[in-house]
Amino acid sequence: MREYLLTLCITAAVTYLLTGPVRKFAIVAGAMPEIRARDVHREPTPRLGGIAMFFGLCAGLLVADHLTNLSEVFEKSNEPRALLSGAALIWLIGVLDDKFEIDALIKLGGQMIAAGVMVMQGLTILWLPVPGVGTVALTQWQGTLLTVALVVITINAVNFVDGLDGLAAGMVCIASAAFFMYAYRIWYSYGIEAAAPASLFAVVLMGMCLGFLPHNMHPARIFMGDSGSMLIGLVLAAGAISVTGQVDPDLMNLFTGSERNSVHQMVPVYIPLLMPLTIIAIPAADLILAIVRRTWRGQSPFAADRGHLHHRLLEIGHSHSRAVLIMYFWSALIAFGALGYSVNSASMWIVLGVVLLSALGLVLLLLPRFTPRAPLWAEHFVPPRYRRSRAVPPPESVVPVESPAEEEERTPVAVGVSGVNGATAVGPRSRFTR
Repeated sequence: MREYLLTLCITAAVTYLLTGPVRKFAIVAGAMPEIRARDVHREPTPRLGGIAMFFGLCAGLLVADHLTNLSEVFEKSNEPRALLSGAALIWLIGVLDDKFEIDALIKLGGQMIAAGVMVMQGLTILWLPVPGVGTVALTQWQGTLLTVALVVITINAVNFVDGLDGLAAGMVCIASAAFFMYAYRIWYSYGIEAAAPASLFAVVLMGMCLGFLPHNMHPARIFMGDSGSMLIGLVLAAGAISVTGQVDPDLMNLFTGSERNSVHQMVPVYIPLLMPLTIIAIPAADLILAIVRRTWRGQSPFAADRGHLHHRLLEIGHSHSRAVLIMYFWSALIAFGALGYSVNSASMWIVLGVVLLSALGLVLLLLPRFTPRAPLWAEHFVPPRYRRSRAVPPPESVVPVESPAEEEERTPVAVGVSGVNGATAVGPRSRFTR
């Protein structure tokens, strides 16, 4: 566990330290698209955050290769190299898209090629646990098609949910944390070495998201762009493929006792099929609602609008940060609910806890304007918006009046100037003369 923790810290540190220079590079390179009608942010924000996330991935895998226990993953399996090859390809396509806005069909083809590269190097689904049937061995073509489909769906699901500051990175981090607990339990409790690559992928993915989140939380200073969303989607899919298609369920010795006990004990085998859905569940529901809504209005299903779930949360009165936290809550409920059910599927306490937390989530949705207030003794430890308001008279101040000659001497700061930070990098202010 200590080696996993070290890998997590190194990946997060490299991603965090590189995001600042990458932001300045994105401003100089002009990777700051104009604000669209459906966007939530109000100022042009640089993209290309996936560059820092990719180098964090490389640093995490490099450190893991030199550790005593994790180095065996690279010796016994080719899956880390397959992941790195596919990640490099999908990352390059994402960088080009963040800069030049390439066509959607080209991106789809690149996603399929990246998945094919991983399949050629051994990261593929070999068998599939089917409820009521058992373990079904797949042919080479069936495994390839299923692997490519899972990679493409997961990549686009993560890309689809990337609509608010910190939303995609946080949801993927939550899903990868639950997935790591599941894969580590299989590797440590059952002694199955084939689950070690999936544990490593989940740890590296958590480090990438945790290192990028401080720069991406509202108000975001940089976006991950397609170079980041497609990258973390591919890593998440790779972990699911590794556990689902490489771990033999017969090695868990689950088929003991009566038929009813065997059914309950087979639940951990089916969880890898559900874990990728923890990140796809909310985007998939949003996608279905969007298709129905646009078709009902007589529009194209691919027409952009402001009717997504995060847009609706903002419209009913939730703040930007609270809308993101609500989406975090539902993602954690789905992910860790599935994880708890895999540990003890016969316990009714898990089901009861999920039901109670779901009710709590619905209450939070119905209280958009409720702002909790901290007690007086804790006001110094919470943000100002949670403190009790006090009426303080504004101090008298004299605003200096500038002469017309001084106003003419002030010139606006040009976009893309090196060394400029914050909002001054997005263009001239309204008070400057043209």
